[in-house]
Parts: sequence; structure tokens; C-alpha cells
Amino acid sequence: MAAGFRFRDFVPEDLPDKGFESLLKIFMQLITITSGDVGEALSWLSELDKQYGLTEDGYGIGDFIEDLKKKGYIDDDPQKQGAFNITTKSEQKIRKSALEEIFGKLKKSGQGNHRTPHTGQGDEQSTDMREFRFGDSLDQISMTESIRNAQLNHGLSGEDFMLTEGDLEVRENEHKSQTSTVLMIDISHSMILYGEDRITPAKKVAMALAELVKQKYPKDFLDVLVFGNDAWQIEVKDLPYLQVGPYHTNTVAGLELALDLLRKRKTPNKQIFMITDGKPTCLKEGTSYYKNSFGLDRKVVNKTLNLAAAARRLKVPITTFMIASDPYLQQFVEEFTQVNQGKAYYSSLKGLGHLIFEDYKRNRRKSV
Repeated sequence: MAAGFRFRDFVPEDLPDKGFESLLKIFMQLITITSGDVGEALSWLSELDKQYGLTEDGYGIGDFIEDLKKKGYIDDDPQKQGAFNITTKSEQKIRKSALEEIFGKLKKSGQGNHRTPHTGQGDEQSTDMREFRFGDSLDQISMTESIRNAQLNHGLSGEDFMLTEGDLEVRENEHKSQTSTVLMIDISHSMILYGEDRITPAKKVAMALAELVKQKYPKDFLDVLVFGNDAWQIEVKDLPYLQVGPYHTNTVAGLELALDLLRKRKTPNKQIFMITDGKPTCLKEGTSYYKNSFGLDRKVVNKTLNLAAAARRLKVPITTFMIASDPYLQQFVEEFTQVNQGKAYYSSLKGLGHLIFEDYKRNRRKSV
């Protein structure tokens, strides 16, 4: 009997995971909102199920929880009986979900994975052809095109065949650039002020960008930091757990740390992305803090602008994503951007991710 495939009618109801994938998408959203609190996320999911009928009689939230455990998305919390933690698999799934949600819709440097307008030694051939030049490697020569040129230029008479340097054509390799990026995330109290959740979209953008770099640009460097009263570096895996604190906005501390991180990178392409919703309101002076939340404090603003100028001298552009619409805040960002000669976007929360993605790719393709 010959080996082959056996076909039958496709019946969606026969799928063992019916309901799981749709619930998983919602669960991942809730995990981001609850900063990794599985219990709270499941409670919200149960409430949503009551209101919108997310499950059927044959597959309930209890079944979903068991599947989450079996499939390795959650495990038991050793510190608290009856509680769960998300796993590394969930952390990656959250980043991939953010990438799909937000991103679904350069100078010549060391080899990386970003295509640039430049050609040269690279690891991917392009469709562009040119004449042979001294220094080109033999494996770049297109033999088919070169022989054709020899036939056209010299003809074929009997056994004579002439191939000269002028007949040789070379296929260009696309040069791929390498970039170092620091992503700054504002976690000051204003990110949840007046009942508006601004930190969740900011986290989604950060996770999506991190996953984008990991998947498509693995040779790039991406550092992530958060800033409130102070600034500190975090790991990509910590992004789902990020929470707003009772902090002011020490933009200076964030920029200082970002520039320190970039100084350690040896790539010539460097940039900073800053997601914030408010004005700088804080400075650290020795062991104490200088704070002023009322208007734009000249002392704080001038120090911030000085760092923008310092970044410009180091050829580090800063792209600011201001998720606030106050005119006087926009005026500050415009001045900040002019000093740095970077970019600024004033965006609704809904459009934040798309703008970051577009600018991220455009920076890589820029011909300087």
C-alpha cells in the first residue's frame, strides 16, 4: 500500500484548543495592564466572560487556567499557595503580541541587519550590477553577465575567446548597518494621573520594539531604562512588570544614563527614543532632590536642554514621543528638539506605536 495522506471534512468544533487562543490574546492584554499579576488578570477575565460571554459550556475559564499551566504560560507561585506566576514563555508571548498589535499594520557602519542605501561588503546580494573595480572579490563577479559582455564586445570566432577586465560585471552586496538604541520610558506618577492609563501603551511600545530588534535586527543593541525621580536600567524581560511610581520626572537623569550606555557601544549609529507625557520636574543635587511640578521650572529646563545639546555634539539624535497635548509642554518639546536637532511627535496613545516603528525604520535607511 502506497504511503499518503488521509483527508476528511474540516470541522472547527473538533479543534482541541477551541476558545484557548482567543482567550489567550485577551489574557496577554490583561497581564500587561496588571503588570504581571496573574490573579488580577484572571479575575478581570472572569468578569469579562460574564459580561461578554467569552466562553462556552464546553470550555470555561477553569479549563483555560488548566491549559495555561499545561502549555507552560503560568506556573505555581512557590511563595503563595494558590497563586500563579507568568513564565518566560509568557513574557516572550506578550512581546510578540505587542509586536503584532503595534507593528503589524544610516550611516555606513559595522555589519548589522538594517538595509541602507549604501553598497559594499555585506552578506546579502542585491539586484544592482556595476563594472569591476580593483579590490572587488572574485565571488562578487557575475560570470553569466561577464561572459555575455565578452561575446558582445569581442565576438566568438572559432576557438578564440577573450575576456578582459572591462567585460567583468559585479553584483553589489547590500551593506547592512548596526545601530545602538536606548529606549527611555517615563514612569512618573503623571502616567496614570486623572484616571488615564498611559503606562500600558508605553509598555506595549517598548515590548514591541524589543521584540522587533530581537527578531529582525539581532545584531543591534537595545538598552531600556526607566526614569522617575532617578533613572535605572531594566531588562527586556522586566517590561511586562513595569509600574508607575510616586515619582516626579527627572528627564536629566534619564538622558545622562542613556548617554552613558551609548558611550559603551562601539557602533557609529546611536539614538535615543524617549516616551514621556510630561515636563521635566526634578533634578538630583547631591543626595537631595530639587522638585517643582508647577509650570516649567527654568532651572530644570535649562539642565535638560544642556543635555540635549550634549547629545547633539555626540551625534546622538533624540526622538521624543510626547503623549500629552498641553501647548506649553509642546513648546518645551519643540525647543528641546531644536537644540538636539532630533525629532518630536505629539501623539494620541492609539498612534504612539506606529510612529515609533516608522521612525525606527526611517533612521536605519537614512543616508548621511
